Amino acid sequence: MSAHRDDEAVQRYAEQFGNLLAETGWPRMAARVFAAILGSEQGRMTAADLSDQLQASPAAISGAVRYLLQMRLASRERDPGSRRDVYVVQDDFWYESMMRQDRFLTRWEDSVKLMLDAAGHGTDTARRLRATMGFLEFIQAEVDGLSERWVKRKAEIDAELDAEFGN
Repeated sequence: MSAHRDDEAVQRYAEQFGNLLAETGWPRMAARVFAAILGSEQGRMTAADLSDQLQASPAAISGAVRYLLQMRLASRERDPGSRRDVYVVQDDFWYESMMRQDRFLTRWEDSVKLMLDAAGHGTDTARRLRATMGFLEFIQAEVDGLSERWVKRKAEIDAELDAEFGN
């Protein structure tokens, strides 16, 4: 434990963050596992560490980790000379997660367009679908701009963190 770190408080707040993620639709155990790894000192934990910290069964941890790996919110690594998997939360996971959503937006637009083409001009269905298309197109444009702004802001944040942490 570092001199400035309160492990108990970090774990308590990580649990609260996991609960918030679960309230927004994440699977509960996956949210708890994600938050635990995110709040860990090294940003990496074994399944045994997670099971112990979260007081959860190995099966529950396995399912949660599988979800996080599938969603690319965490990755699996091996420490040299060890046979145990270590689960890691990458520094750019939020950005990567948002960019995956961006790809879904395009697919949603394509699918709604097909429905719109089949709905017939001037129908109530066409009105709803055109409103949906307008929203999706708006969000897509905003995500594109947000991505560009994030790349610039991330460079600033990285420079600040490098200066603060001496990297």
